Amino acid sequence: MEDKISVLIPQEELEARIREMAAQISKDYEGESLHLVCILRGSIFFTCELAKYITVPVTIDFMSVSSYGDGTESSGRIKIMKDLDDPIKDKNVLVVEDIIDSGRTLSHLLSFLKVREPKSLKLCTLLDKPDRRVVDVDVDYVGKEIPDLFVVGYGLDYAQKYRNLPYIGVVEL
Repeated sequence: MEDKISVLIPQEELEARIREMAAQISKDYEGESLHLVCILRGSIFFTCELAKYITVPVTIDFMSVSSYGDGTESSGRIKIMKDLDDPIKDKNVLVVEDIIDSGRTLSHLLSFLKVREPKSLKLCTLLDKPDRRVVDVDVDYVGKEIPDLFVVGYGLDYAQKYRNLPYIGVVEL
């Protein structure tokens, strides 16, 4: 049985907002270089699209951090499944996430990265669900705030399905 998915954010709107975010990030880091930390797997689509439009020199590394498994809600258990390949000491680091809801995962991850002494450490997310926040996290760049809905597409999945949708959709559970 296929899941019913309705469009929440169309592709054109997503792409326009990502270009706007890249322009702001480029302005904020003018004259500097930037090291993007892509949180796998969900933010790969967003990170790649964002990087295409950032005009300052960019390097990219990847981490895999899990708190969901195959469910629809954060388990509260955080596991670093893949760490960075390169050191971040004295680099301008921008953690790129697909969605922030409870804040548990990102709070843990930012603390984990701060001890590595980056020059700066900021957070960028495509989607933010502030109504779900249980741990306060400062988000420097937000693509769009959304209500408490279970969303897929543009890298976001439901049990590893629907990442390849070119829009953000709501799964009717």
